[in-house]
Amino acid sequence: MRLAFALLLLLASTASPEIRYFRYERPVENVGQKSGQVCLRIDAGIFANASPGLADLRLYHDQTETPYVIRVTRAVEGSEKSVAVLNLGTRGGRTVFDTRMSGADFSDVQLDVEAKNFIATVAVSGSSALAGSAQTKLGSFTIFDLTRQRLGRSTVLHLPESEFAFLHFSITGPLVPADITGLSVERLPPNQPAYETVTESAQASQKGHSSIVEINVPAHTPVERVTFTPGPAPALFSRNVTIRVVPINIARGSASASDQFAPPVPAVISDNLLRVHSDQDGHRIDEERLAIDAPAVDFDTPTKWTITIDNGDDAPLSLSSVKLEMLERRLCFESVAHVAYTLNYGDSALASPRYDYATLFAPQATAVAATLGPEQANPAYQARPDDRPFTERHPALMWVALIAVIALLGGVALRSPRAPSNEGR
Repeated sequence: MRLAFALLLLLASTASPEIRYFRYERPVENVGQKSGQVCLRIDAGIFANASPGLADLRLYHDQTETPYVIRVTRAVEGSEKSVAVLNLGTRGGRTVFDTRMSGADFSDVQLDVEAKNFIATVAVSGSSALAGSAQTKLGSFTIFDLTRQRLGRSTVLHLPESEFAFLHFSITGPLVPADITGLSVERLPPNQPAYETVTESAQASQKGHSSIVEINVPAHTPVERVTFTPGPAPALFSRNVTIRVVPINIARGSASASDQFAPPVPAVISDNLLRVHSDQDGHRIDEERLAIDAPAVDFDTPTKWTITIDNGDDAPLSLSSVKLEMLERRLCFESVAHVAYTLNYGDSALASPRYDYATLFAPQATAVAATLGPEQANPAYQARPDDRPFTERHPALMWVALIAVIALLGGVALRSPRAPSNEGR
């Protein structure tokens, strides 16, 4: 395995792209009639026949290679900071406190609450001064800890985005000042990442108290999130989920002899699905967590994803779908008017290209949204000739020759006359 990988790197470091060595091609459609920036979505199907990391993707028009850049729509992480709790106490039977926001814009607020098994309402208002100025109501929010019901916990207040210098909190419910131990605010990113469906299934088998969904994914195909779509009932549930990913040849117990020295380690993660839509003690609770970040894996063979939902003693969840999703990836380039483009791939000897265009790329709001046509075999395909030295193309012969030399030297050593012993003289 290591030798094969080293030889592949050797090829990748010297091979140059030629259209005849690509196994597959896909036409670029809807480019438009004017020159300018064009972007197209890369679907999951490309990964099955392309090199790892899409290293062998090449874009051509009229036999000419066209520079491009691949953009992954990742969201900028939100920033979070702790804020001091001021004037914590009680007023009119309610727990109240203030915070100084220093005029920075903010959105979500996370309360640090030590108590368990509670439901409370938090009324929030904002003002420009700690006292003596008009307050603007920002809303009332339900926080809860339903540990006894196994329905999770939420103490996040989804406030409308604002820039007040001070926030004022009034909590109605069983919480006392000693239960409030801190507060943090988060500035959410301006946009969330977009996802593409890699594959999905609604077929779940039952084994004991568990619902099991099995999905196969082609080699090197990225999966970054698993999204569950349960049926309308039950309205309340909290289920632990385990996701296990293994290469299919290992899952079937058919690993080759070379792989048995260091079989791939299965990737396993655990998380929780939660849905709470109910009125409890006069409080309306609406909370859902139905997506799980997928384990980061990249195997050289297709993989088997086993998704196990622990139902406990409750009825199994009815699942409309379980989707394996990848972050949206877009390929962008500068087009020439009235020119046809083709995306080629399927030449494992190539390394990732390095274009100035990718370094200097600036996205344009007016970019044309093109599409990729169906995958088809390259009619001009030829197998790339093996230009490696004879010893690299036939490494087994080196071992045979080495063993033969060792055997010959051993035979010579055994037949050589021994020097007379000086013992007894």
